[in-house]
Amino acid sequence: MVQRGRLAPFDMCGKSGTHFDLSGHLILPGLINAHDHLEFNLFPRLGIGPWCNASDWASDIYQPKKSPVRENLLVPKQIRYMWGGVKNLLCGVTTVAHHNACPAALFSARFPVRVVRRFGWAHSLAFSQDIPDRYRRTPARWPFILHVAEGIDQRARLEIPQLDKLGVISRRTILVHAVGISSRELETIRKRGASIAWCPSSNIFTLGRTLRPETLCSGVPIALGTDSAMTAEGDLIDEMRVAREAGGLAGSQVCKLVTTNAARALRLNDGRGTIAEHGVADLLVVRDNGQTPAEALTNLRPELVMIAGRVMLASDRLAKDGVPGMRGLHSLEVEGRGRCFVRANIPKLYDAAVRTIGPEVRLAGKRVFQ
Repeated sequence: MVQRGRLAPFDMCGKSGTHFDLSGHLILPGLINAHDHLEFNLFPRLGIGPWCNASDWASDIYQPKKSPVRENLLVPKQIRYMWGGVKNLLCGVTTVAHHNACPAALFSARFPVRVVRRFGWAHSLAFSQDIPDRYRRTPARWPFILHVAEGIDQRARLEIPQLDKLGVISRRTILVHAVGISSRELETIRKRGASIAWCPSSNIFTLGRTLRPETLCSGVPIALGTDSAMTAEGDLIDEMRVAREAGGLAGSQVCKLVTTNAARALRLNDGRGTIAEHGVADLLVVRDNGQTPAEALTNLRPELVMIAGRVMLASDRLAKDGVPGMRGLHSLEVEGRGRCFVRANIPKLYDAAVRTIGPEVRLAGKRVFQ
């Protein structure tokens, strides 16, 4: 039962509040995407790798006057942000960490998912010259996020010692990628208590490898992110599969990467990543086929997604059954996933994309249709 956007005490079920009959379903915490660049999810993958370093990839693919970059950049940025939110909603994400400055007016209650607001950030050592200042200006209770060691060369390996010398690796630091670290750098990260945001399909595409087993089993807190469609294989459903395959992780381990680990790293202390009394009612509902919650994420097909108790996505099947709270949802079909209904103005978003990209609109690599 939901009261004012939060889960009521469980012994109050059947009393006043919003009720949903979800017999035959499993209710899971809404998933958390620990790293995305929301405005780049209509793009295709760019370049032919692998590269030694992400800076080399960026130099190679940044051709704003050539297709397909030109057409995608012509799509208004607010439209691209919204499509990034839809991408996350479609795979059961209720909170996403967007790695860039947050346009607060856009990331409001009208946005398809929650976007982390309280954080500090820098892009990377290569593209941010004021990292210590940014770190010091970030309130102590907020996470500080930056790309680190996104490479397999000496430049990448030396970034951890450089950042440690600058004093910006601590318990509140989230290091995105960290592929290029050796055992020595891993020990520094572990001692400082920092976390890693892992984007395995993006790493494999750009660098030809991802985190080593030593890192994955080191005890360093790790959360899963998708990065953007410019490098990633797809959305968080795809990323969870790659995490299992490339990282050799069990389903229960992957489940933590997108729930409790992510909430802890991002310092989300309102119940996100769990189902708890008085916690926020951010929920993912799937069919109950006798599977465990971790098994449900293996072949995830969301039936219902709720944020603060409000229905944000409903499957075609539940829509036909007349689930409450459907008003204001729009139809969207995703290649290989089927049709669902989402709380976003899909006709407007689709038309805006078609005007510059053309009739074949792809979201995180998958064709989408109204």
